[in-house]
Amino acid sequence: MKRTIRRIVSVVAITTMSLAGISMAQNWPSFRGPNGSGLGTGSPPTKWNVESGENIKWKVKVPGLGHSSPIVWGDRIFLTTAVSVAGEESLQTGWLQGTGDSPKESGEWEWQVLALDKATGKTLWTQTATKGVPKFKRHIKATHANSTPATDGKHVVAFFGSEGLYCYDLDGKLLWKKDLGSMNVGPAGFPDMQWGAATSPIIHEDKVILQLDYQGSSSWAAFDINTGSELMRIDRGDDPTWTTPSIYQGKGGTQLVCNGYKKMAGYDLATGKELWQIHDGGDVPVPRPVIFGDIFFLTNGHGRSPIYAVKADASGDITPAGEDKTSAGLAWYKPVKGSYMPTPIVVDGVLYVASDNGIYTGFDAKTGEQIVRERVPAGGNSTFSASPVAADGRIYTTSEDGQIDVLRAGKQYEVLASNRMGETCMATPAISDGLLIVRGKDHLFCIGK
Repeated sequence: MKRTIRRIVSVVAITTMSLAGISMAQNWPSFRGPNGSGLGTGSPPTKWNVESGENIKWKVKVPGLGHSSPIVWGDRIFLTTAVSVAGEESLQTGWLQGTGDSPKESGEWEWQVLALDKATGKTLWTQTATKGVPKFKRHIKATHANSTPATDGKHVVAFFGSEGLYCYDLDGKLLWKKDLGSMNVGPAGFPDMQWGAATSPIIHEDKVILQLDYQGSSSWAAFDINTGSELMRIDRGDDPTWTTPSIYQGKGGTQLVCNGYKKMAGYDLATGKELWQIHDGGDVPVPRPVIFGDIFFLTNGHGRSPIYAVKADASGDITPAGEDKTSAGLAWYKPVKGSYMPTPIVVDGVLYVASDNGIYTGFDAKTGEQIVRERVPAGGNSTFSASPVAADGRIYTTSEDGQIDVLRAGKQYEVLASNRMGETCMATPAISDGLLIVRGKDHLFCIGK
């Protein structure tokens, strides 16, 4: 009898853990989903039609301008936006021939956090985090709400650069806010250029973590998620970046992995100690580090774009000695064929690196051997800022002019479908429970069978 009871309890425990795991997997808690992997659950559609409504569960208007991505927890979607009181919401996309200009703006903006029902798209609540004239300008291709929020199922954290860091509960109650000071984020060596912050917060256990690289200051910081108190701030000695850090848990403990220009580095999250570094990478770092087993993939640069496959147990300076050489801390290294804007993705052991002109290069994630290199249908005349996401063996790529090409993951290049959204798309989609959630310039779309 006791043996039978123990067996029943064991089965119930295993079933409960399995269901909890499924529930957790359906969440998309930060930029690019679980730890920035870009991998979602379920089987989103391959084909849809916005005009006819085929496989479009809902489409809702989103106020203002924002390049922040949607995040998902349970039955709720969270989003940020910036709304111009004077209607100064201009946006330029496509090839801008290297211009670093900012739009001419003078009026007030409202920085908002929104919660929507995942099933219907209905707005559940909207909170205005702050209102005023922006402390710094934005790039003509950017917005005042570039940073994707993060959630742990209890808190929703939103970062608006110089306008502050805000934490809400899931019902929209403000728990705390923090002024982190003025942050002029522009390209290295050009202090007069103001492009706006784009790093996104991440949540690990009871900490909110931010990579804060801007003109005249470079660091990462950890804050208590319950109170907003600053727990740690570690100097990085870098130039401005627009990247989001990732967490590795494995060999040697927990690492915070940061992309960068002068310094890509891994840090012991408990002590802040720098474990390894790579210097002199590509400029204007944007892609989030990708964690795959015990390898970290980093790429950057809008001219020269190297790719680094860093071993989890790397230590010290592991900068490659030359274009044709690697180092002990690297599994492999490519001096070119990396990415400027989109974050790479690993699907079934293949690292897919997306360029901002639509060229996809696939490498064996463990060896660096090139497997495939093709241009997606939307490439050529289109540009790409959104990062690829994947589910059920399919990769979804989003161009700025609103075409989502669906590719079959694998060693053979295959385009399954091309779908037009009908508006500009700069944000990276989210995937949850078989739904593809796409933010366009004016609308949020929920695509599902």
